[in-house]
Amino acid sequence: SGTARVEGIINGSIFSNDTLIIAEGAVVNADINANTVLISGTVKGNIRASSRVEIRKPARFEGTVMAPSLIVEEGVIFHGTTKMRDKT
Repeated sequence: SGTARVEGIINGSIFSNDTLIIAEGAVVNADINANTVLISGTVKGNIRASSRVEIRKPARFEGTVMAPSLIVEEGVIFHGTTKMRDKT
């Protein structure tokens, strides 16, 4: 629980009941399940967020996002699909 910040390399799965921050320069090859996900680094995998996902420049994302709210900043590289859903 609590906010977690990733600044390195992660392969596998990430679970959080709170906020997950993927810092600029971080590389994540994982499926992510969290309340809120804030991405500035590189993520390859599927994201399921119960609140929102924000992908901020200079992020790179490849995968599927399932969340009630998605924000993609101009300049982000986004290769994927989105599935919008109600908050749970």
